[in-house]
Amino acid sequence: MKTKEDIYEFMDKSVLGVISTIKEDGTPESAVVGFGQTKDLVIIFGTDNTSRKYANIKRTPNVSFVIGWENGETLQYEGTARELKDSEIDLVKESYWKKNPKAEKHQLIPSERYFLVEPLWIRHTDLKMQPWDITVLNF
Repeated sequence: MKTKEDIYEFMDKSVLGVISTIKEDGTPESAVVGFGQTKDLVIIFGTDNTSRKYANIKRTPNVSFVIGWENGETLQYEGTARELKDSEIDLVKESYWKKNPKAEKHQLIPSERYFLVEPLWIRHTDLKMQPWDITVLNF
């Protein structure tokens, strides 16, 4: 059984994840994104306001992520996204850019937007263990 701190550390090892959003017709759309996270397991990421995921989130803020899979461990994450206000840029600096410094240059693009995702449900699975070590967090 993993603690919240263990899950934070696991998330911190990955710079990329797959986000899934819901299109207007109700079907899913997935994309690889860079991300950062806070100690409370809130995810921060950026995208262009012309992207499909941007339109999908603005319409339906329910999203899911898959993080890590390379080494027999994975994290499933469901949450609610909201666009950050300009006054909240410190959250981006402290979590996203700190972890993904190359992403900071995107702030110069006028169409770049940032999102915060509050967790609702997280499942960490360590497939290297027998039986599998599964931790579920509900928020």
